[in-house]
Amino acid sequence: MMKLLLASNSPRRGELLSQINIEYERISASIDETKQAEESSEQYVQRLALEKAQAGWQKNEQQGLVLGADTIVVCDDIVIEKPTDKNHAHKMMTLLSGNTHRVLTAVALVSNQQQAVKLVSTEVTFKKLTKQEISDYWETGEPQDKAGGYGIQGIAGQFVTHISGSYSAVVGLPLYETAELIKSFKGL
Repeated sequence: MMKLLLASNSPRRGELLSQINIEYERISASIDETKQAEESSEQYVQRLALEKAQAGWQKNEQQGLVLGADTIVVCDDIVIEKPTDKNHAHKMMTLLSGNTHRVLTAVALVSNQQQAVKLVSTEVTFKKLTKQEISDYWETGEPQDKAGGYGIQGIAGQFVTHISGSYSAVVGLPLYETAELIKSFKGL
């Protein structure tokens, strides 16, 4: 059985892999995460996931099976990434407030024989948030390292009025698609 390497520092992705009984080891994979001008949101998130997996594979001397993933939030055709500070987070949450947005998560696998990427799109609707709710949420510390400035699995779950698609993809790793992708690779 081929060893699975997770090219991610996200504790949530590791927890999700454990939920589907996948044993893994972490490997760091730093890449430039700048969106290119001509890229669609879908192309962008898929490229990041694949580049993370490829960087992990290169770092591991081109051995094993490396999983990379990335998650972005898109609202009104604007990519909302991690907040840079409190004001940025407030603008992000104000945009999400009372709206439906898309969470795009791509998962990529790379081995010495093949590479593949799967994209999952989930729609999430937020209730209308007050300025106080947004401010209080920032003060919890939860939004500071998360795409879109919120964690659906945490305190922000109370803001969600509707979800259409994969809950685990919003958390950071689509479980069904990840399991199917891993099964499709030879030698695992």
